[in-house]
Formats: sequence, structure tokens, C-alpha cells
Amino acid sequence: MQKLAVVAFIALVALVGGTGMVLAADDDGSKVTITAPKNGETVGDTFDLKYDLVKGEKAAHAHVYLDGKYQKGFGGTFNGVGKGKHEITVTAATQDHKMLAATQTITVEVK
Repeated sequence: MQKLAVVAFIALVALVGGTGMVLAADDDGSKVTITAPKNGETVGDTFDLKYDLVKGEKAAHAHVYLDGKYQKGFGGTFNGVGKGKHEITVTAATQDHKMLAATQTITVEVK
């Protein structure tokens, strides 16, 4: 029985990509679109991020992540980003900062 529980746990981790997110985020009809930079674009170490958030029933704002790290108080410009590939994610959030299903991720190359 214990072996079955371990196998089930491993399958669950694989299913959610090891992210620890077990429950799906609410789909309130919101939509996030990153407009700049474009996916795969080469940028300098300082660059602007532009996105559109169409708010659904619960969305209040968006959260920005650089390489999986939340950018608290993000003002629209990344400064001093190290060379190499980086992942940028914008996710809709409620007033209480709960993540919603609306999200977009792009990758940029900093030269």
C-alpha cells in the first residue's frame, strides 16, 4: 500500500511539472498578452516589458516574473539583466494576489 502511495505521489508531481501547484487557477475570462518584447527577441540588459491585461470577473492586476522570480512593484522596465536566455511570465491576479488562469510566457536573449 505504501508503495502505491509513493507511485501516486510521483505521478502527481510529474503531472504538475514539479511546480507544487496542485489546483488549477480560476479562469475568470481574463486574458494576458505580452506585446513587447516579442518571444525569442534579442534585447539589451535594460529593456521595457509591455503587456495588455483584459480583466475578467476577478482580475485586478498582473504579476510579472523573471526566470520564475516575482518582480514585486515592477514598474515596466527590467534593468541590468544578465546575459543569456531569460523567461518572462505575466499572470493575471485578483485583488488578494491569487493567481488566475490568464498567463503568457516568453523567452528573450540578453546580449
